[in-house]
Amino acid sequence: MTDSLLAISNLVKHFGGVHATDDVSLDVREGEIHALIGPNGAGKTTLIGQIIGELTPDAGSILFNTERFNDLPVPARVSRGLARTFQITQLLREETALANVALAIQVRQGHSFSFFRDARKDPSLIEPALKILGDAGLSQRAHVEVAELSHGEHKQLELALALATQPKLLLLDEPMAGLGAAESREMTEALLALKGRVTMLLVEHDMEAVFALADRISVLVYGRIIATGTSAEIQANAEVRAAYLGEGDA
Repeated sequence: MTDSLLAISNLVKHFGGVHATDDVSLDVREGEIHALIGPNGAGKTTLIGQIIGELTPDAGSILFNTERFNDLPVPARVSRGLARTFQITQLLREETALANVALAIQVRQGHSFSFFRDARKDPSLIEPALKILGDAGLSQRAHVEVAELSHGEHKQLELALALATQPKLLLLDEPMAGLGAAESREMTEALLALKGRVTMLLVEHDMEAVFALADRISVLVYGRIIATGTSAEIQANAEVRAAYLGEGDA
């Protein structure tokens, strides 16, 4: 894990007088899970929006697989291997989890939505869709309609849909949000099983999950990265404890 798949340098984004990202530099190495943590309002969502292409930086650079991404639209970034999960996802609630993933594979292959009736019966789509559902921890729920799935299972299905795009880098946007303890453990286990196979940038508030998953952690506070390191290094960092973990002196 020595090569940087994603390299962000001196990224700046202003909204009026607010520095949402303030000279941010960050790299995500091939094969790692890199967590991005910070308090609400730290700029995490703004940073992810610039990486995926929803927002344009005011300054700095974004390199993905050595290609400059600053001016590329979202579809072009996705076609090059970026995928973002846990946004508002248009799940087909009256279809099964399996059918949803089969359709995602079909769309990735360049076919239109009008062929969906065939997607539900096509072995070339169904077999890889079943494997992806297994990777997301949903093997036993493949034939259940989306409307009958729990909130946690919806998030697992969103993970499966992202995996169906065959991403080089998965942007995980608070996968544990709204999950109970058991569901969080299931999601953590699913992500651990993908570790080393899919490179991930994880934005998350659940510190137990972060420490279980991350190879490295970057801490974003008021638009600035104040520390990057292993879980042990971050937990031992006095500035991080004071600014984010709430353990510094008053």
